[in-house]
Amino acid sequence: MATVILTVAGTLIGGPVGGAIGGMIGNALDRELLFKPKGREGPRLTELRVQTSSYGTQIPKLFGTMRVAGSVIWATDLVEHRSKQSGGKGRPSTTSFSYTASFAVALSARPIQGIGRIWADGKLLRGTAGDFKSRTGFRLHPGSEDQQPDPLIAAAEGIGLTPAHRGIAYAVFENLELADFGNRIPSLSFEVIADPGPLAAGAVVAELGEGAVAIPEDTVRLAGFAASGASVRAAVEVLAGATGGWFRAEAEALTLLSGPGAAVPLADRGAGEAHRSQRRRDIAAAETAPRTLTLAYYEPARDYQAGIQRAVRPGAGMREARMELAAAIDATGARSIAETALTRLDVERERRTLALPWDSLAIRPGERVTIAGARGIWRVDRWRLENMAVLLECVAVAPGTLAGEASGGRVLPAPDLAMGETVVHAFELPPLGPLATVPQLAVAAGGTGPGWRSAALLVSVDQGASWSPAGATPMPAVVGRVITPPGVAPAQLADRIHAIVVELASGAMLLHDANDAALAAGSNLAMVGDELLQFAHATPLGGRQWELHGLWRGRRGTEPAIGSQAPGDRFVLLEAEALATLDLPAQATGAIVQVLAQSVSDDEAAQAQAHVRGISLVPPAPAHPRERILADGATEISWVRRSRNGWDWIDGVDAPLGEESERYQLTLALAAGGTRTVETEAPRFVLNAEERLATAAATIRQIGAHGLSPPATLELPTGEG
Repeated sequence: MATVILTVAGTLIGGPVGGAIGGMIGNALDRELLFKPKGREGPRLTELRVQTSSYGTQIPKLFGTMRVAGSVIWATDLVEHRSKQSGGKGRPSTTSFSYTASFAVALSARPIQGIGRIWADGKLLRGTAGDFKSRTGFRLHPGSEDQQPDPLIAAAEGIGLTPAHRGIAYAVFENLELADFGNRIPSLSFEVIADPGPLAAGAVVAELGEGAVAIPEDTVRLAGFAASGASVRAAVEVLAGATGGWFRAEAEALTLLSGPGAAVPLADRGAGEAHRSQRRRDIAAAETAPRTLTLAYYEPARDYQAGIQRAVRPGAGMREARMELAAAIDATGARSIAETALTRLDVERERRTLALPWDSLAIRPGERVTIAGARGIWRVDRWRLENMAVLLECVAVAPGTLAGEASGGRVLPAPDLAMGETVVHAFELPPLGPLATVPQLAVAAGGTGPGWRSAALLVSVDQGASWSPAGATPMPAVVGRVITPPGVAPAQLADRIHAIVVELASGAMLLHDANDAALAAGSNLAMVGDELLQFAHATPLGGRQWELHGLWRGRRGTEPAIGSQAPGDRFVLLEAEALATLDLPAQATGAIVQVLAQSVSDDEAAQAQAHVRGISLVPPAPAHPRERILADGATEISWVRRSRNGWDWIDGVDAPLGEESERYQLTLALAAGGTRTVETEAPRFVLNAEERLATAAATIRQIGAHGLSPPATLELPTGEG
């Protein structure tokens, strides 16, 4: 820039000669002050990878698409949230804690177009589709000159104390859930889209130079670049070096040139005997040029991880050189830059000093020239005027960019799995474990995408008049819907006739076979409609559909629901680690309980409801009701007691009682009309001959601590007709 200023000033004062002299002085100033090659501190790769929160941290100007960590410019303290769940009678309650934080991260000192992916501690927080993997509010301020203060920061700090950060692109996270990150703010990095598509390195130089640099020729194209470092000069020099370029002094601006091109022919005809000794040709020893050159860069195909390309020349020498380019480039492009740079350093070992008459003052520093009797293109590296002779120190110009294929190596990117929408089912849980003392609701949820993880739950027991938080679902459940119902079959025998066809919510969900021993141990237990059953074989049909056969029906007292299923009914594979089990208040028995489930990918919560009948509290229906004629003509009605506290016939005698006392209620339907209700403490009741003739049917229910069991009915023919 000094060359331009002093050239113009010299021309105004002393005409063309004065302009040339001013340009000479300015060239020296430019080399020593503006574009001094030694000691420059340009953008470093590490500056973009480490998230900071320190005052005075430099914010880079981003071009193209880059991955940067940014600087935290505002944050709240962690906010603690607690959730208390009752453990039921005799069990302690559980209080769980979670934490959220809100903060803002500055990304670019130049406006941007948008944000792509976001990584948190190396894992994807936001995918390519814009879906967040953890719950958070998110806003992007792109850095326009008219952007307004962020409302969250303004609410916390006061509108008068909140800057709008105009010209700075920054992102705001509101209540980011921190459970996935060890309850701390994670180290974030952002795929920032500053400009659409790749851009020429020269275009970046032109913008950084703010009109002081002209770019008349094509330059290397970059996917992205982060301009930072000690000064604008440093960033510009790094880019110029990457393109193999240099600057030519002009009247109004500097011009970035690179490689061969249009050149001014020089005859080197001399400027008199006094300068003959100053005309010379020098070639430095091969050892003075690097034999290897390593280029460090960012590679988009590897999630912008730092990449290395190495170029090696044949011949003598042990020196090594390293270039750091805070730019996003593909592996082939980076290899070409490294090869070209190494070739340039080798070619520039040859220098020519020309002595020309004073009328050659118009030859500018940085000019391409050809020299009579010398091969190739040269550039004017230094320019000085001595005794009315113009001495030009010229450096050989390397050939154009060298092409070559390269690989960035294997990459294991952070998985970007679509989460899809939440599918939720709620149902009263039959007795599966320890005896329940309050109604128990099971909630199973999964997603239509393979990346779905969990959903927050709200529960209402008063038809939506009020809602209570119920924590979150655990790991994803295997859920779906019935396509072909299983039909009717006895609960006492394995059903080898019927089959069920189900469609799962996601193609990532799988079902497996189980042998008899595994089934007896509880494998492949599924809630199909209101029937709990097991299946031995699962055959994939394609399109997320499976056929299930080898069925064990009506498990855990759900035999009344056998055959009640219809297409579209729920299918849930019951796995303890995938079920959220909620204790409901006792008054919820008989009510319709509503559930809302919302994951981070849902715009609206998914809904489910369940009719709570108390099946988790009352004994199962008695089994095997029968009548037997006694010797005295009376009739004994008997049945087998069942228990919600022991489903395996361990001792071969009887199941454990599971209730406070053994009692039964019999409702006798009279042949003449009406009913008669009696109670007994044993699983039998005797009718005398007269009572037997007057009774048409008997309905038997066990009296449990929390209510009556479902009925078992025995028809008693009267012999009439």
